[in-house]
Amino acid sequence: MSAASGPRIAVVHEWLLDFAGSERVLREILDLLPQADLFALLDLPDEELKQAIPRRTKATSFLQSLPRPRRWLRYYVPLMPLAIEQLDLSGYDIVISSSHAVAKGVITGPRQLHLSYVHTPMRYAWDLQHEYLRASGLDRGLRGWAARLALHRLRKWDVRSANGVDVFLANSAHVARRIRKAYRREAEVLYPPVDVAGFPLRQQKEDFYLTVSRLEPYKRIDLLLEAFARRPERRLIVIGDGPQMRRLRSMAAPNVELLGRLPTPEVREHMQRARAFLFAGIEDFGIVMAEAQACGTPVIAFENGGAAEIVRGESTPQPTGILFGAQTADALLEAIGRFEQDPSRFAPDSCRESAMRFDRRRFRSRFEELLRSHWDRFSRELAGEK
Repeated sequence: MSAASGPRIAVVHEWLLDFAGSERVLREILDLLPQADLFALLDLPDEELKQAIPRRTKATSFLQSLPRPRRWLRYYVPLMPLAIEQLDLSGYDIVISSSHAVAKGVITGPRQLHLSYVHTPMRYAWDLQHEYLRASGLDRGLRGWAARLALHRLRKWDVRSANGVDVFLANSAHVARRIRKAYRREAEVLYPPVDVAGFPLRQQKEDFYLTVSRLEPYKRIDLLLEAFARRPERRLIVIGDGPQMRRLRSMAAPNVELLGRLPTPEVREHMQRARAFLFAGIEDFGIVMAEAQACGTPVIAFENGGAAEIVRGESTPQPTGILFGAQTADALLEAIGRFEQDPSRFAPDSCRESAMRFDRRRFRSRFEELLRSHWDRFSRELAGEK
């Protein structure tokens, strides 16, 4: 869309802290729309995010001024609906929200097109509520009841705010089903961009397994550690940081290395060398699994969520990994055993070819096409009202 004569565009993201999966989507959107203004609840980027997305926000919310927003972000969740509604976007024709929490709740008018790219409906308010409460120690007592009441109110706001979205895009068929369940709205699937060129193929693999993940309870890194504690002859490397780090370090066997958060070049090197990439959680899409496939590395993953859309299982002509059907250490070990029976079935070239389905160039082309078509239709409807 032309910056000179096209519509005025605002892009809204929840928070700019580090360069995670949703920020990879945001980067592509901003590169496509250099004329757009960027808004966020918080703009406190680390160095990697500053380099990836040099553009800074036109405005942030009052959360920017609260104490220690990085460390206490989860405690500010009840304030986020109010914060997102304070962003003034009335001067724009198109509002694009990049939403995994509250960004889709920005207030727009009847003559503004609101297109929301949803990474996930709020996990902690919907289907993963009980898991989050248990992990936070809020599943009992008065504090637990207060947390449940806050999440109940958050769900009501979340459903109401969905009415302000004109077009939903989902980052996977799994998320599209969750949008339908939570909001009773249909969403078109547009897979997030994977920087396939930035994760080169390597044919030779080494004798270790790998996972890369934020150390949150729902990622189920504990399941991987339990499995490898029972197989000391196998080696596991865990890259990532998060609130579960102390607990996971305490349960890690000697054949498990927890390296913490690493720069992207080091993550890429490990992905290229790993025998296979492991994932036991339920991910909305799972860009990290697609990046591993781009490196030619097979993926062994729990079959629920985005993994089932990324990994071509054993029954396909050119399999790229193994999907297991239960979130248990036994099921994971059985899947690893099947993989080790004949690793040559999972050719690095096949893994990379499969990852090309998610290449960032495809995302950019399709996103631009969808935005243009929806704006043209919306403009015609506005013209017809005059």
